[in-house]
Amino acid sequence: MRSLAWLAIGGGIAYVAIDVVLRFLRPGYSLLYNAESDYGRGPWYWVMDLNFLLRCALSLAACLALLRTAGPDSRVRGGLWLLATWAACSGLLAFFADDVEGTPLTGSGSVHLALAFIAFACVVVGTILISAGLRSDPAWRSAASVLLAVAIAGAVAFLLLGTATGHRHAPGGLYERIFLGLELLWIVLAAGYAAVRRPEARTSGQLITSPAAPGAPG
Repeated sequence: MRSLAWLAIGGGIAYVAIDVVLRFLRPGYSLLYNAESDYGRGPWYWVMDLNFLLRCALSLAACLALLRTAGPDSRVRGGLWLLATWAACSGLLAFFADDVEGTPLTGSGSVHLALAFIAFACVVVGTILISAGLRSDPAWRSAASVLLAVAIAGAVAFLLLGTATGHRHAPGGLYERIFLGLELLWIVLAAGYAAVRRPEARTSGQLITSPAAPGAPG
């Protein structure tokens, strides 16, 4: 479980680093107006495709880590399914290039938009559900409050991104980067807590912290 959590953390850091590298490889794209997916068109397109696949892998690793450490709350389970859907759609984006703003819409671009919308909507709802569900677990309560705040901030950024859609002079690229940054931050924070929290075992409704030392009173 911890190895999966650390994989998610390392993947999140690598994803941001690759995005920074792409900024220098493709300086003609605006951080304010161009979507991150635009890096998937033209020179160095394969670097963005690798990042889509990395986003898929790190998100799935976080899902599995949380699945093994979180309680049975139905909101957590439902949220993890949505997070897994975000991961799958993120990976599929690598195979359908988007259409840069102002260019004609293609079949590939249409699929890309549909996958991106599904991914974004799923991660918004999923992170909120997981955070809310984890608050009922005493072991997660303090961390879950922070996660819920980040998830809500991500939802606000998603709404801002929606208001920018179709408006040429709206900073949609900036809103998308803020949104993606908040969602990746949520994943890294959740994985980080899963990696460092002390494992607990339960049997017959009793919490077992550690075996009794020899000679200790039973």
